[in-house]
Amino acid sequence: MKIKNLLPIAGTIVFLIIALSSCQEDVSAIGSEILGDETPNGILDDSQTVVSYSRKLGPVQSNRLPAYQLGVYNDPVYGKSTINLLSQLTLELSNPTFGDTTTAKVDSVFVYLPFFSTATTVDSTTTYELDSIYGSSPINVKIFKSNYFLREYDPNTGFQELQNYYTDQGQTFEQNLDIQLGAVENFVPNDKGFILRKGEDDEEKLGPGLRVKLDTAFFRKNIINMQGTEELRNNNNFKNYLRGLYFEVNSPSNNGSLFIFDKAKAYVSIFYSVDDENNPEERKNKVFKLNFGGIAVNTFQNELSPQIQTALENPNIETGEENLYLRGGDGIISVVELFGKDLDNNGVADELQELRDKKWIINEANLIFYVNQDLMVGGATEPERIMIYDLKNSNVLADYLLDPTNGLDPVDAFSNHFGKLQRGSDGNGKYYKMKITSHISNLINKDSTNVPLGIVVSQNVAIRTTQKLQNPMEPNIEQIPSGAVVSPEGTILYGNAAANPEKRLKLQIYYTEPK
Repeated sequence: MKIKNLLPIAGTIVFLIIALSSCQEDVSAIGSEILGDETPNGILDDSQTVVSYSRKLGPVQSNRLPAYQLGVYNDPVYGKSTINLLSQLTLELSNPTFGDTTTAKVDSVFVYLPFFSTATTVDSTTTYELDSIYGSSPINVKIFKSNYFLREYDPNTGFQELQNYYTDQGQTFEQNLDIQLGAVENFVPNDKGFILRKGEDDEEKLGPGLRVKLDTAFFRKNIINMQGTEELRNNNNFKNYLRGLYFEVNSPSNNGSLFIFDKAKAYVSIFYSVDDENNPEERKNKVFKLNFGGIAVNTFQNELSPQIQTALENPNIETGEENLYLRGGDGIISVVELFGKDLDNNGVADELQELRDKKWIINEANLIFYVNQDLMVGGATEPERIMIYDLKNSNVLADYLLDPTNGLDPVDAFSNHFGKLQRGSDGNGKYYKMKITSHISNLINKDSTNVPLGIVVSQNVAIRTTQKLQNPMEPNIEQIPSGAVVSPEGTILYGNAAANPEKRLKLQIYYTEPK
């Protein structure tokens, strides 16, 4: 599953420029090339010490996300997540005019959150292939007017830094709800679009999504009748006047369904009519939109099985764990530390110092994470992608910028560095292969800092933005990739202390000895 078109084009161009220049420098320095899935040349050494364990994350920043979620997802391993949404609305046009408001009539109002989908039209018939839908059971959605003001800047910093909102603020938002504006019961995401009739020969097609009717009297009073007022003068005034919509979801059963959407394409449509100024006997049909152009925040309520909760409470950070747990949202991260201890206290792990002294030329280096199929249900509920990143600097590794697949669609992008889930003939996940050749070469041959590495699931590995933790954790877990917060799925992998040595997490290094 993938989210499309969320990486800015300008950013992609910058990455390509950096990648090309970095590639020329690193290849000439280490005398090797980025390899594919073929067996690399050189000697394999997998004797290095690897320590891996998992951490349960606390609240995570959930505004300024690349995409947003809404719904209930019951993971077969990790349990149920309920994800609500608070979003500001913005005026389609500042200081709008609606005509003679004394004769205005609001015919209907709808809020529309479009699914990610691909449209195909054959002989004027359009069909849609859905993307980023999880689960197939009904959910109930209630939509409220919110009185909570979402600030752009943080007053605790003298309004110098942007305000962060976190996944645990649902209770605060719900304490500031106003009237209910609409609701839908037993909603299940489907691939049916909408056709809006504007006239006998005029129609508008909308792709599949959540489309809910809202209170017409409220929008007549608070939008149409407010023509010419300061409240509608500009969006700064408007966001303080109408502070947003809150979407509250629940599931009639223990299951549910969840979808991911791009809020830049979501809006409220106010369909209204007024007398024609030139011909009072005729009416003009009009529509005014309120966009989801302001701040939005996802809030989470997560359940976690007692067994996993216990496994996460006191991880063995000295020798590592048998299992590694990964879950999106404000979920679970795993940590990988390479090359063991610095027993001689010279600032470099002893094993790494030995490799530096050998001056190996690194042909390829991999971390292979095997899926614990005994604990996983498998199949479609397994995440297709996981990411590895530098925890200390909250940044990607050198291999990210050198990956030749970076220009592909997100579902396939960076698959050289972040290997996609490899499945067996039964469709169940077997392993993920993280190729970290440049990172290891830089540690050995360029004296780079040996930082702890973070492993997370990701909905879109092409997104480089990060979200802050409300309470940073050891070792250096301060931010996580945004694609992890937007991912509802989870998996369980074998760690370095797995009982089966064939499934253990190991660092593979293929090298050539210098002459």
